[in-house]
Amino acid sequence: MTHTKKLLSLLFLIALAFSTSCVNTAKFVYFQGGVTASNPSYLETPPVPVAKITQGDILAITVSSLNEESNEILNFQNINTLQMSNFPGQSGGSAGARQPLGYRVDSTGNVVIPFIGKQFVKDLTLMQASDKIKTEVEIYLKDPAVNVRFLNHKFSVLGEVNKVGTYNLLDDKTTLPEALAMAGDLSIYGKRDSVTIIRDAHGLREIGTVNLLSREVFQSPYFYIKNGDVIYVQPIKGKVTSTEQRVQLVPIFTGIATTIAVLLNIFLK
Repeated sequence: MTHTKKLLSLLFLIALAFSTSCVNTAKFVYFQGGVTASNPSYLETPPVPVAKITQGDILAITVSSLNEESNEILNFQNINTLQMSNFPGQSGGSAGARQPLGYRVDSTGNVVIPFIGKQFVKDLTLMQASDKIKTEVEIYLKDPAVNVRFLNHKFSVLGEVNKVGTYNLLDDKTTLPEALAMAGDLSIYGKRDSVTIIRDAHGLREIGTVNLLSREVFQSPYFYIKNGDVIYVQPIKGKVTSTEQRVQLVPIFTGIATTIAVLLNIFLK
């Protein structure tokens, strides 16, 4: 029996080595280009797109100062939360995630904030809106700090990734690699040389592709993610075939291994 176990172990190792030796790593390694520690590469990325506030946006406006009572009043909309629908990728993928109510930009482009009333923020960047609101808050509070960010800006990741879902886009600097990392990276069946980006372009649907295997991704116009982007990762052509082959081969290999074990048992007794 000792000889039988050794032979079976040897056969298993040979089969394992054969299966792993067929993997082509060039199809999985990101940002290829021969960069080494002694020979770094420097690439220019496209300008960071700066989103502007539009009608219907929901803003988180956070005010910090030494006056705790005023802070609580001004941040009321951020403390109170709204039960959200379950988006698998949103807020860490937890079911029934909650989101701050925030301040909605009305049809006239204004938000209504305690103490300072209506503030016109339409067509302003987040930084411009923050500076404007800070100027108004300074009338009531000494040295306040004001932070403004979007609550309703999102992007979606579909296809061959490990966590399909809709994710919050909190600022303008989220990149495609970061977005895919939030989705748990591509599965082993994801087509890395042709990731599709679907983007809203003034009412039209713009569709582009990005090759993650090349360093050119850093210079792509889709390097930075925008509000409403949909990232779709196609499956490689061999996914279905490969899966079917494995399902078919498992019982065959099992049968062969069983037959060999029986024969070895007979002849080595």
